Amino acid sequence: MSPHLVEVVITGHLGPTLVSALDRYEVSTRDDGTTSITGMLEDRSELRGLLGVLDDLDIEVVSVNRVTPA
Repeated sequence: MSPHLVEVVITGHLGPTLVSALDRYEVSTRDDGTTSITGMLEDRSELRGLLGVLDDLDIEVVSVNRVTPA
């Protein structure tokens, strides 16, 4: 997997401490009660790491999407 811009959508909103821990990602809350975490991922292991952190925190992942850079 070459570097890709990826969006991970989760249920709920993140507190300020967790948002600051994800400082290399853009974190955006949505009106529908979900949060978007977007960033450039270098490889699958980096994606697995992010998903693993969310799983360890019992944060439900709604979707993982490859995003076309604007």
